[in-house]
Amino acid sequence: MSSDQDPSSRWPVYEDSISPTRQSLDQKFLKALDAFVRFFGRHWLALVNLLLLLYIVVPMLAPLLMLAGLPGPAQVVYGLYYPLCHQLPYRSFFIGGQQPVYTYTELWPLMDQSFPPESHRWFLGNAELGYKIALCQRDLAIYGTMLLAGLGFALIRKRYRPLDWRLMLLIFGALTVPIAVDGVSQLFGLRESVWQLRLLTGALFGLGCVWLLYPYIEDGARQAREARAGWGQPPPPS
Repeated sequence: MSSDQDPSSRWPVYEDSISPTRQSLDQKFLKALDAFVRFFGRHWLALVNLLLLLYIVVPMLAPLLMLAGLPGPAQVVYGLYYPLCHQLPYRSFFIGGQQPVYTYTELWPLMDQSFPPESHRWFLGNAELGYKIALCQRDLAIYGTMLLAGLGFALIRKRYRPLDWRLMLLIFGALTVPIAVDGVSQLFGLRESVWQLRLLTGALFGLGCVWLLYPYIEDGARQAREARAGWGQPPPPS
C-alpha cells in the first residue's frame, strides 16, 4: 500500500453490539487523525517555522499600532503577550523613539516608584521614547534564532541524522549555561544584564533547542512515514 492510499483496511473490526453510528464516528475520527499525522509528518518544520514567525512579528505590531494612534489594538497585543513575557521596558527594544534601548536608570524617572518593580511592565513608552515591543530582548533572540536555525535545518534535513543523545545533551548544556548564569544572576538582583548579553545568551539557547529537538523530530517523522508506507505489505519471511 502506498503512503497516500486510504488506510481503511486498518480500521478495527467491531462487534455486533456496537451501533453503526458509533462505528461511523470512530472511523471518521481515525481517518481525520490519520490525515493529521500524515500532514504533520510531512510539513512539521514549515508549521513550526510559520508559528515562530507569527510569534515574533505580532509583538512588533504593538509599538507600530501605538505610533499609528491605535492604542486599543496595541493593548490587545500587549495583553496577549503579558502571560508569556515580563515585558519590562528596560529589557525590551523600542520602536519609533530616540533610541532602540533604554536602561533602568534612564527610564526610572518616568515609572511610578510607588509600586513594586514588577509593575514596570505596564510602562509602554511615549511619543518621545517610542514604544516597546511586546516581547523582551532575550525572548526575541531565542525565538528569532530558532526561526533562522529552523530555516537552515530545512536545507539539510534530508541528509542530517541525530548524533548520540549524550553528545547532543552535552552540547545543549553548554549552550544553556550562559543564559542560566545571565538570567539567574539578574533575577536575584546580583547584577543587571545588558541588551548585548541578553541577545547573545538568548540566541545560544535558541540554537541549542533546535540542535537538540529538531533532528529527533525529523527522524521520528521519517520513521513514521516509512512505517506508514509499509502498512498493508506482507510481513518479511521469518
